[in-house]
Amino acid sequence: MMARESVTRDAIPTMAETCARCGTEFLLGSRFCHTCGGRRPDAMSTTAKADAAAIARLWERAVSRTHSAFAAIPWGTMWNKIKPAAWIHSVHFQLHFQEIKAWVGLPTASLIAFSIGLGCVAGALLVGLLTAKTLVDWQAIQYYRLEWLMAATASFVAGILLKKSSDR
Repeated sequence: MMARESVTRDAIPTMAETCARCGTEFLLGSRFCHTCGGRRPDAMSTTAKADAAAIARLWERAVSRTHSAFAAIPWGTMWNKIKPAAWIHSVHFQLHFQEIKAWVGLPTASLIAFSIGLGCVAGALLVGLLTAKTLVDWQAIQYYRLEWLMAATASFVAGILLKKSSDR
């Protein structure tokens, strides 16, 4: 009887494992990202990896040169010479945090949470300005809008929970 030898080949990945746009791991056998709808790219070839390594070395050299150039600048004397513009002192419309707190009637933590919530609602509205070319794009935009609105809800609830109860 002849013993059979099983030959195992190293698996050569032909597709990337995570989405380049959102970082989500691809589902097994999928050609598109289930989160953002992006196309699954092919895995990097050996020449592409070599090119990426060369670019990384160039980047490291550029960063080290920039760092050494900025380290040579005498920052303390430079900042003392910079004077603020005259128009900064003559601005009539200034938002004072204490005045806003008194006008709205919220404590500091609640006002900050409320402001973050308003920013998240604005983010949800701005996500709607994105144009969708396919159904998958439209679904991704709705997913982002949902995330912004969930963050706004969490922030508003935090603002409610942080508000001190009044004795009135």
